Amino acid sequence: MNKTALITGIRGQDGAYLGRLLLEKGYTVFGADRRSGESGNWRLKELGIENEIKIIYMDLLEFENIYRTIERIKPDEIYNLAAQSFVHASFEQPILTSEVDAIGVLRLLDIIRTIKPETRFYQASTSEMFGKVQEIPQTEKTPFYPRSPYGVAKLFAHWMIVNYREAYNMFTCSGILFNHESPLRGLEFITRKLTYGIARIKHGLQDKIVVGNLDAKRDWGYADEYIQGMWLMLQQEQADDYILATGETHTVREFVEYAFDSVGFKIRWEGQDVLTKGIDEKTGKVLIEVSPEFYRPAEVELLLGNPAKAKERLGWQPVVKFEELVRMMTEADIRRVIEEKR
Repeated sequence: MNKTALITGIRGQDGAYLGRLLLEKGYTVFGADRRSGESGNWRLKELGIENEIKIIYMDLLEFENIYRTIERIKPDEIYNLAAQSFVHASFEQPILTSEVDAIGVLRLLDIIRTIKPETRFYQASTSEMFGKVQEIPQTEKTPFYPRSPYGVAKLFAHWMIVNYREAYNMFTCSGILFNHESPLRGLEFITRKLTYGIARIKHGLQDKIVVGNLDAKRDWGYADEYIQGMWLMLQQEQADDYILATGETHTVREFVEYAFDSVGFKIRWEGQDVLTKGIDEKTGKVLIEVSPEFYRPAEVELLLGNPAKAKERLGWQPVVKFEELVRMMTEADIRRVIEEKR
């Protein structure tokens, strides 16, 4: 019997990759989208699945809307990838972030409990819940210390997943995913901002890129591999929470250097902190600058995950290395910029 899955946040990076994976496995896939959300579905188009996903309109702020949707399609699996996912924006919109990322998840859980409690539920948790890290590397047992309204809201949802699993014996899982990127990443995120900006600089369409904290350290993996882990979590005999990560950490500065290097630029650094500049060794032009505007009110300096539990129990481990990921993203943006110029 074919399974039916509902993916919220279908137009995002993870939603698109997950939609493709589930279609390949023979699922009927419903993709939930906000009517007021991004109308373009370029990610689904790039993956060639635009016409295979059944798009429905559902908003995590609307209880009745969610109820009617779940009642109508009665999915076997739900993957909740929808969120107000920009950490910086969460400081400006803490209430909206909490309504979507925290209470929105509770709405979903309680509706599932009422309509079809046997539905398997995946929640997109985040490494931002660790925030001011209490140990290195972070494991599933590391105490949380979120440093943003986004991280706090996600932590509420994370503990609700545990609560509904233990109180009602529902199959609810959280994937604590560390940073995962791809050519389908949004331009709002620093990684795509860098690779797209570098592609435009390479083709003479942009002079420089302005960024925030160059010394923030992150555990960066490839998104298309991480969605495999999401699916595996819902196929287990018992529900549990898992970290998906590479176990390696790199600075934003390293990302900048690798991305520029992949298109033939060698960066030389001058200055410190907000006065830092990245200069092209050949021409002496400033290609990257730092601005306090892009610093967070409370910085998360280091995130480094230990994926040992996922490897042992799910058989999941990342393959794509940092350098390969950066090169993949930069090359994809070079192709896009060439298309834009035509």
